[in-house]
Amino acid sequence: MGNVGASGGYYIAVASNKIMANPGTLTGSIGVVMKFSKVKELLRKIGVESEVVKSGAFKDIGSPFRDMRPEERRLLEGVIQNVHQQFVQVVSKGRGLSREAVEKIADGRIFSGEQAKQLGLIDELGSFEDAVELIKKMTGLKGEVKLVYGEKKRFSFWEFLLSGLAGEVRQALEEPASIPHLLLVPPVFYKN
Repeated sequence: MGNVGASGGYYIAVASNKIMANPGTLTGSIGVVMKFSKVKELLRKIGVESEVVKSGAFKDIGSPFRDMRPEERRLLEGVIQNVHQQFVQVVSKGRGLSREAVEKIADGRIFSGEQAKQLGLIDELGSFEDAVELIKKMTGLKGEVKLVYGEKKRFSFWEFLLSGLAGEVRQALEEPASIPHLLLVPPVFYKN
């Protein structure tokens, strides 16, 4: 893991045979969060209203155009707790730790790579180059390997700033109950 291996990134890493991180890698964040933006007051000020026709009481749960109802909050809290328990179980099984040990640290906090190693959340400390050497050793590759990386998207501060709320509003308009997914693309190793 590089700069950050937390939450969904850590969840994915737990399935691996070995986890290596830098001493300062932000690691852990074992927990689940669901966030919703509310724009109803902003839209009211500019004269925009929303009307919904739905097939069930919960179909527009998390709508940014209205307050969340108590029964919706209870339903989402139940889902969050269930997914959290799944996360704890995956870490417990994947890292060979007791469920109790994982539950003590599964409150969303982050750790440095050094702290994570002490807690048993990772196996080794090292750099990217160390990770490449470890993979070569684990797979029996000898000599030089060529690393192939996914395409890097150029960072745009304005896009970042505007995409958060705009993306949530767009997502709510397209499908109110959808939840974004995380996709990590690791480098591909192959022998020259």
